Amino acid sequence: MEPPSNAPRSLVVVGLQYGDEGKGKVVDYLARHFDVVVRFQGGTNAGHTIVTGDHTFKLRLLPSGVLQGCTVVIGNGVVVDPQTLREEVEHVRAQGFDVELVISERAHVITPLHIQLDALREAARGTGKVGTTRRGIGPTYSSKSSRWGIRVCDLLAPDARARWDAFVGAVRTQVEGVHSEPLAVDTDEAFRSCRDDLEALRPMVGDSGRFVHTALSEGRRVLFEGAQGTLLDIDHGTYPYVTSSNCVAAAAATGTGVGPLFVSRVLGVLKAYMTRVGMGPFPTETNGTQADRIRERGHEYGTVTGRPRRCGWLDLVALRYAVRVNGVRYLAVTKADVLSGMETIPVCVSYELDGEELTDFPADPAVLSRVRPVYTELPGWSLEEWCADTTATDYTVLPPELRGFVRYVEECVGARTALLSVGPGRSATVRVPGVFEEATPHA
Repeated sequence: MEPPSNAPRSLVVVGLQYGDEGKGKVVDYLARHFDVVVRFQGGTNAGHTIVTGDHTFKLRLLPSGVLQGCTVVIGNGVVVDPQTLREEVEHVRAQGFDVELVISERAHVITPLHIQLDALREAARGTGKVGTTRRGIGPTYSSKSSRWGIRVCDLLAPDARARWDAFVGAVRTQVEGVHSEPLAVDTDEAFRSCRDDLEALRPMVGDSGRFVHTALSEGRRVLFEGAQGTLLDIDHGTYPYVTSSNCVAAAAATGTGVGPLFVSRVLGVLKAYMTRVGMGPFPTETNGTQADRIRERGHEYGTVTGRPRRCGWLDLVALRYAVRVNGVRYLAVTKADVLSGMETIPVCVSYELDGEELTDFPADPAVLSRVRPVYTELPGWSLEEWCADTTATDYTVLPPELRGFVRYVEECVGARTALLSVGPGRSATVRVPGVFEEATPHA
């Protein structure tokens, strides 16, 4: 079924870097213009920080639109930790927010057994560690692909125990047979815990794909929220230093169960600089006082893990690649305030490798680790005077150097900026006239 011609288009929001671009804030800001917000991949390794008033929320599974009164959906592409989700729902409700949630019955469940497998697999890599959060995400996706995983509908079925026992048998083969370690989980207790948490959430469980399809068919506005970032995508990222799911815009269809015709326009989120958590190549990484300044001013510590993030300059080679892979038409540039006060801003425009210029993002991480970034220096800006007025939202009165930075990025990557973030709160968000209205249905 094709979307009706008079239906407002949906919007997919994805990260264009190594995650942590500020997608949570962007989705929270945009959500007021949508009826439904859908999370389509990732797990509890993806933390979204949202600042609203005096409250700071660090969401790991709930879509960010939950704080704007939207119906929120966890699609089949997400891997769900039942305890974390139940606690998150209860916490948000305790803060006075209604939670209208639909959980896909097809979503795979993260269990304590997956978490043990995660630690064993990472330890087995030795010096070749990927740097996972060790929260069971990878093994859950692995068990899904190997067809011995366990889903929400399995644990709510009348014969849930039989399905669980078959799942445990498959995990035991992995833990004891491959890693030569005992299964260090009380499987009876794990079953009771997972099932109890899902029973508490049962009224919210259903066919999320049908729900989203119906909403779009009826002309409701749907925002698809991605986790992590393009450069961590299992297919298109810096493999093997990636996450275990597809983070790109196309996954919004497969991760929710709607046809690709319903997934129309894409907004990509990027920081004015770059960060990365864990292992893997990072051509524009900087160290010393520059990195410390960015890290402290930008509060660059993992939302879920608290790990300090590696910091570096904006990489336009990687950004052009991410824009192409996602079909991005619109950009949201975040954390421009972090670079405020710098005389010049380095921006990587190409790579140099063995005397040759590279303008394409290489697939081989060994090549990417050897490239030398070629920088251009753009004029810096100061936001102190502008930010003194916390109600200022006029893009045209921003410092001309910042607007010049934005124009340069747009010209290099072939997409237009709709939003610019100059602080963590909702009020520190600037719309670019014309572009924002085009990107957002009925804005």
